[in-house]
Amino acid sequence: MQVVQNTTEGLSRVITVTVPVAELNAKLETRLAEMAPKMNLKGFRPGKVPVAHVKKTFGRDMMGEIVNDTINETSQAALDQINVRPAAPADMKLTSDMEKVLAGSDDLAYEMSLEVMPDFTPVDPKTLKLDRPVYEASDEDLDEALKELASQAKSYEDKKGKTVKAADGDQVTIDYLGKLDGVAFDGGTAEDADLVLGSGRFIPGFEEQLVGAKIGDEKTIEVTFPEQYQAANLAGKLATFDIKVKAIKAEAEAKIDEEFATRLGLESLDKLKDLLRQNLNQQYAGAARFKLKRALLDQLDGAHSFDLPPKMVDAEFQGIWQQVEADKAAGALPEEDAKKSDDELKAEYKKIAERRVRLGLVLAEIGRTNNVGVTDQELNNAIMAEARNYPGQERMVLDFYRQNPNAAAQMRAPIYEEKVVDLIVELAKVTDTKITKEELLKEDEEA
Repeated sequence: MQVVQNTTEGLSRVITVTVPVAELNAKLETRLAEMAPKMNLKGFRPGKVPVAHVKKTFGRDMMGEIVNDTINETSQAALDQINVRPAAPADMKLTSDMEKVLAGSDDLAYEMSLEVMPDFTPVDPKTLKLDRPVYEASDEDLDEALKELASQAKSYEDKKGKTVKAADGDQVTIDYLGKLDGVAFDGGTAEDADLVLGSGRFIPGFEEQLVGAKIGDEKTIEVTFPEQYQAANLAGKLATFDIKVKAIKAEAEAKIDEEFATRLGLESLDKLKDLLRQNLNQQYAGAARFKLKRALLDQLDGAHSFDLPPKMVDAEFQGIWQQVEADKAAGALPEEDAKKSDDELKAEYKKIAERRVRLGLVLAEIGRTNNVGVTDQELNNAIMAEARNYPGQERMVLDFYRQNPNAAAQMRAPIYEEKVVDLIVELAKVTDTKITKEELLKEDEEA
């Protein structure tokens, strides 16, 4: 095999590979010798088909298979031979006369056009200095979390007073019978139904007409079903509901005590507080890591300057721009972006694409030189976690990743990145700096 590298411009390369015809014919003869004794062709005794006849009948097809196998084998070997690391799969172009190659009378020659990885030396992680923000949940944070939890665990008690009337926020227990033109319709009947007024659970106009009702009231209300109602036979129709009010309850003030913890399935209020504090500290640790990682990436970006593979940058930019156009179509562009022209936005997002590619290459090189890898178990754990996000469809998600190597590779990439970040943080000079919750969360929001 002969390998010739042609440097065109920047990181672009054209590599010519030539495999001698003698090598191809030798592979063909070996394959013919293996196949002939196993063949059973009409007119010949089993295992007695002459090699020459097999070659005449199947030689061209066999040579086609050999050519494909040879290209697959020699393309990587050629890159290894000249010590080239491609930034993306190469574009392949056959340059020899394939009719002559298949006939076994000419060399196999092809070109690989590709972009190579830039040659650079990454910064030594041990020379980096980082400030790690530190914040732990305070008693005030815990009290706030308890109140929020209590507000989510609403309970209702019978409303008290001389004249009890239903108001917004009250829970009423009702029987109702829905009718169209005086005839009851399917799904329009219920007994002892609990409804919080103002919750918007029922069709527009239903809950509002129960405000002011008293226990024992029997009334008929009129409502119109929405035009886009899920039941086509009711969409846009005027209906009546015969209603009987059986109970009115007001929201009870949640008491954060031992009973409250027990209702949540915990053994004590102290246990609830411990769990909440742990959860809060996990959230704050995640926010702190985000800030630390962002500062690290800023340092890495500022410490490196090298040529970037244009195709990698373009692919990254196209992914970003596709999302920008989708946001624009949905009216979801940030206000500052909505005021800019497409040319201005493209210039800004091109810089973001370049930053992402540069940082990706730097992290990959630091990981490679430090033997960072992602184990099959780590990848499987991530895929299982993703599958759990789709209850009832876990098997479908698992099969998707098993059958799509590219999707699995995309799942592997962020795991690898986090492991490299962990390595750098471990090697760098890190100083813990206490900050306030406002400082920590404010920066997260800005990011």
